[in-house]
Amino acid sequence: MLCLGVEWLLHLASTLGVLVALGSGAMDPALTYVLVMVMGPMDVEVGACQMGELAVDKHVKYIISVEKKKESFESVVMEHLRLNGAYWGLTTLDLLGKLDAVDKEEVISWIMKCQHESGLCDGWMIEIFCYAGGFAGNIGHDPHILYTISAVQVLALFDKLDVLDVDKVSNCILIHIAGLQNEDGSFSGDMWGEVDTRFSYIAICCLSILQRLDKINVDKAVNYIVSCKNLDGGFGCTPGGESHAGQNLVPPEFRASFVVICRYYQNHACNFFLPSSKMNLPVNGWINHWLFVKSDSNIVKCLSAAVTAVFCCVGALAIAGALHHVDKDLLGWWLCERQVKSGGLNGRPEKLPDVCYSWWVLSSLIMIDRVHWINKEKLVKYILDCQDTENGGISDRPDDAVDVFHTYFGVAGLSLLEYPGVKAIDPAYALPVDVVNRIFLSK
Repeated sequence: MLCLGVEWLLHLASTLGVLVALGSGAMDPALTYVLVMVMGPMDVEVGACQMGELAVDKHVKYIISVEKKKESFESVVMEHLRLNGAYWGLTTLDLLGKLDAVDKEEVISWIMKCQHESGLCDGWMIEIFCYAGGFAGNIGHDPHILYTISAVQVLALFDKLDVLDVDKVSNCILIHIAGLQNEDGSFSGDMWGEVDTRFSYIAICCLSILQRLDKINVDKAVNYIVSCKNLDGGFGCTPGGESHAGQNLVPPEFRASFVVICRYYQNHACNFFLPSSKMNLPVNGWINHWLFVKSDSNIVKCLSAAVTAVFCCVGALAIAGALHHVDKDLLGWWLCERQVKSGGLNGRPEKLPDVCYSWWVLSSLIMIDRVHWINKEKLVKYILDCQDTENGGISDRPDDAVDVFHTYFGVAGLSLLEYPGVKAIDPAYALPVDVVNRIFLSK
C-alpha cells in the first residue's frame, strides 16, 4: 500500500510540476510535509546571492492587517488561540520599535475580559484552584496555563502588570498556577491533567515575572525537568520523551483546528491546505488517510503542540538558577547539529529547517553560552529569505505562506543574532530585554 502511495505521489508530482517547485523552494508547507514523510527531508540550499534587508514596515502592516481579518474562515477557526497570537504579533511590533501602532488600552481591556476570576463553569463549581484567575485564549473560552503566560507577557510589554492587582487578581493567577503543580514537581496545563514540560516552563516563567516564584516548589519542579534529560543532552516533554529543540506554546486543540481548515479547503476544491498556495492539488484518499484518519501519525503530531522541548527545559532551568544540571557541551553539540546546509535550523535530526527554530535553538544556545558554534550569517540570510517582501510576514521556509507565528520567531531570531534595528530579546523570558529589566530592576 505504501509503495503504491509513493508511486502515485511521484507521478502526481511530475504531472503538476511539483518537482520543479521543490527545486525552487516554491512549495506549500503542508504538501512539503507529505512528500517528506515518504521521501525524506529535502533541504534546499539558499543561493549565494546578496543578503536582503528586513522589511520592517511591511511586517508591521502585515501584523496589523491580520488582526483586522476577524471574519475570515481561518480567524474564526483559530479564535481560541487569539491570546497567543496577540503575544506573537505585539512582541514582534515591540522588537521592531512599533508597539505604538496599536491601541494599548483596547488590547488591555480585551485581555482582562479573557480572565476567569471565579471557579464557575457553566453553572458548576469545578476545581476552583485550577480555574480561578487563569486566562482563556479568547473571551468565552476555557482558561489554560498556555494562555495565562501570554496574557502576563503582553501586559508586561505595555508595563501594565499592575492591572492584575497583586493583592487580588494576581493571587488568583498564583492559585491557578500553583494548584496545577503535581506531587512529582511537574505541572498540568489545566484541570484535565495533561503533563508536559511546556507547563513547567510556563509556571516558572509566569510566576517569576510576577515575582512570586516562592508560591511553588521550585526544587521539585527542577528535579522533574532534570528527569526529562536524555543521553544526547537534550530534553523530552516527559521522562523518556524524544529530544526536540522547540515546543509550540499552543494547546493541543490546534490539531483539531488544523483538521477543520484542511477539511474546508478539501470540500471546497480549493488550493491544497492554504488559500495562498501557488498550486491546485486534489486531496486524494491516500493523502486523506495520512492527514485525517491517522491522527496519531507523525504529520499531525508535528503540527500539534505535543512535541518535546529543549527550550522549555533550558529556559525553566535558567530562570530557576539551575543551569548547572545541563551538560552544556553535549547539549550544545546536539543543538548546533540542527543547522542544515541552507543555514536554517531544524528541531530534530533529519527534519526540514523552519524559521521558528531560529528562536528555539538559538535561545537555548545563548543560555548555555554555545551560540558561537553555529554559522550566524547563514542563519540571518535564511530568515531574511523567508520574508514576503511585498506583503509582509515571514514563513517557515522561503516562498511558503507567511503567518504571525513564524513572523514573530523570525524577528525574535534576528534579535538574538543582534540584527541592526531590532531590539534585544531575553532568551529565557521571550520578552524584550528592556521589558525584563523594567520588571526586575525597577523594584
